[in-house]
Amino acid sequence: MSKAKDGDKVKVHYTGQLENGDVFDSSKQRDPLEFVIGSGNVLPGFENGIIDMEVGDSKRITISPEEGYGEKREELVVTVMRNEFPDHIAPAVGQQLQIKQEKGDILNVNITALDEESITLDANHPLAGHTLLFEVELMEIA
Repeated sequence: MSKAKDGDKVKVHYTGQLENGDVFDSSKQRDPLEFVIGSGNVLPGFENGIIDMEVGDSKRITISPEEGYGEKREELVVTVMRNEFPDHIAPAVGQQLQIKQEKGDILNVNITALDEESITLDANHPLAGHTLLFEVELMEIA
């Protein structure tokens, strides 16, 4: 059998977990994830973990924050006063919002804390700073 290598189109079933065991994503109830190794369309640590697998192989891949979504950056966390927040939005912890920046770019943020006077917004990816554990099965090499 051939082994997955850079440039191969592969199909992979996966389940992603945090170190505490919480599952954050899985392809088990849908079609396998399809991508080209080396294309940069998935996390570098995920791509590297698939290299040298054969169809039918299963394994666990551990991805450090550096090979995943990066370390959490404190400069991407800001607190705004409630009176600066749009009236038509009822803020709640865990809520995801999109903010249009001055140059027209869209910034995705999560509300991470709030009190009577302020709301804390975090523009880090929700998985930034986490070590990610993936159970993967290589389904196909094209």
